[in-house]
Amino acid sequence: GWISALMDNAFNQRPIFGAGIHRQVLLATLGCVVGYHLVKRAEYVHAKVDRELFEYIRHHPADFQPTG
Repeated sequence: GWISALMDNAFNQRPIFGAGIHRQVLLATLGCVVGYHLVKRAEYVHAKVDRELFEYIRHHPADFQPTG
């Protein structure tokens, strides 16, 4: 988010770090919030897949015998 505000300043020929501080703070905050929720969503999806896999293994122990 913050990088996009800096790039917007650069493309519009404004001082990169000095112009639009409020926009930089807003986009950095927005980027953190969106990133946080995307990480939580990915963790949820992976946990759901793991839970289903372990449940399948628990219900079909004959398919998963240890090799000796």
